[in-house]
Amino acid sequence: MENPEKQLNPEQASEWINAIRTVFNAHIAGQPEVADLLTAALLAEGHVLIEGVPGLGKTWAVRLLSRCLDLSFSRIQFTPDLMPSDIVGTPVFVSAEKAFEFRPGPVFAQLVLIDEVNRAPAKTQSALFEVMEEKQVTVDGVTRPMARPFMVIATQNPVDHEGTYRLPEAELDRFLFNILISYPPLEEETRLLLETLSEPVTDRIPKLKPVIGKDQLIALKAMTQQVHASEELIGYLVRLVRLTRETKDIFLGGSPRAALALLSAARASAVMNGRDFITPDDIKSMALPVLRHRILLTAEAELEGKTPDQVLKNLLHQTEVPR
Repeated sequence: MENPEKQLNPEQASEWINAIRTVFNAHIAGQPEVADLLTAALLAEGHVLIEGVPGLGKTWAVRLLSRCLDLSFSRIQFTPDLMPSDIVGTPVFVSAEKAFEFRPGPVFAQLVLIDEVNRAPAKTQSALFEVMEEKQVTVDGVTRPMARPFMVIATQNPVDHEGTYRLPEAELDRFLFNILISYPPLEEETRLLLETLSEPVTDRIPKLKPVIGKDQLIALKAMTQQVHASEELIGYLVRLVRLTRETKDIFLGGSPRAALALLSAARASAVMNGRDFITPDDIKSMALPVLRHRILLTAEAELEGKTPDQVLKNLLHQTEVPR
């Protein structure tokens, strides 16, 4: 293993990232952007909300990432009757000890997959606020930190709204990225079926060996924190976010937390592309997944059929890029 104390060079970082991409794209059909955004979120220590219809490989993508990075993994299926204690854990009385013992819930893992996050009511979703923001859980006055790295990846079906609860803005704002997954291209879907004839993906993933270890991941995260951002690019980023508060199509624009999230994502993008400095393209490439869930369109814009992505793309065209 590499020594995490030693400064990592961009070429080595790019080599590790490409190794993750290669394994991911070999087992998930036609979703190369998903691999990059999930890895970038991990480097930036952010959480991810994935939207897509059932059957597109959302769950397997998260399982594959945990195997590639040798991280502990847990899955929580959100349902209307799920209680907060089912997520974070609860004290249990041990008769032999004549005392209560805390039994940790499934949130105590490094990669936590929450399936159909919008199927649980607000009371249950509120259990995620502390752990997502502060990476710790407080039960009965005792605070327990999470193992690092720690990332929550939640999924929701954008089509089926029966029996679901809308995610509050405070919870949405805690997700670094909102990733939209669509159907794979014809060639990739065909490849997936042909490979399944010889060995199903459910059998392949458990056999995979980690691509990088804990020390390499620590080094990548440290490099992400050191990526340089010029004052001109910071100004460009802030102007872009502030423009979301001023355009007539947006009722609720991005907050200062959105600007910080976009900066973290841009730094991760630089590392993903083998650089130790950000460029305008890093900001542009991360603007949609960082901002699309942090803005609310006006009723007029929605009646005109506009989408958050369309409005954000227009703002990107309007914002002058520093030379």
